[in-house]
Amino acid sequence: MTTSHDDLARRLRAAYAGAAVPPLRDGLEPTDAAGAYAVQEINTRFWLAQGRRIVGRKAGLTAKAVQVQLGVDQPDFGALFDDMRVADGGGLDPAKCLQPKAEAEIAFVLAADLPDPETTAEQVAAAVATVHAAIEIVDSRIADWKITFADTVADNGSSAFFVLADQGLPLAGLDLEVAAMEMTVNGAVVSTGIGAAALGNPLKAAAWLAQTLAARGAPLKAGDVLLAGALGPMVALNAGDTVCAKVGGIGECSFTYGAA
Repeated sequence: MTTSHDDLARRLRAAYAGAAVPPLRDGLEPTDAAGAYAVQEINTRFWLAQGRRIVGRKAGLTAKAVQVQLGVDQPDFGALFDDMRVADGGGLDPAKCLQPKAEAEIAFVLAADLPDPETTAEQVAAAVATVHAAIEIVDSRIADWKITFADTVADNGSSAFFVLADQGLPLAGLDLEVAAMEMTVNGAVVSTGIGAAALGNPLKAAAWLAQTLAARGAPLKAGDVLLAGALGPMVALNAGDTVCAKVGGIGECSFTYGAA
């Protein structure tokens, strides 16, 4: 008998406080997008009922190489909750993570709603208040990161925490496609990339996110934070690591994987 979506959602929630679980093959086929988003939505509603607050969304799988690896032709998304934000320059308690990895991104904060299911990159650009360097701390409740598309979607896009640079810039005059990213751990360069890694341009990734969420009846709102996808390889974290992401022309942010 196939495990229900409700049972899979409960299994993932329990993993946050305990140990990672095996892939969700007993209830989701590897490319079952509809089922996976149903599981994600069950947990999103649960957490909202617990008093958590959504402050934005993340786009994932925006790199074609990662899509190929997971056998899909589309990005994915997850919710960003208020308690997922780590202060720029602050600390993240390792006890809150299972098997975390860091990746550098470009993030947007919106000044206007994006309700159109056919939102274009130009419409996103017009709605952006500020552009920020960002770090997403991804984590998986699936053991050993042995994920399929359905696993990561059900698991809220393998999200965990995020850091947003305190200083943001207006979009005007920025060339996001060629913006060079460098991420260091304890001063050593561990990941590099450019803005074009996110679906060719982070604004295109944000447009995909806006279209998808509007079509699902949960459009992006003014004030939302949008993480537009990794600009380079993600890197596993060890206790005591200090991670810094610099994005050329945009800024930098950092955090320590340990006490603040």
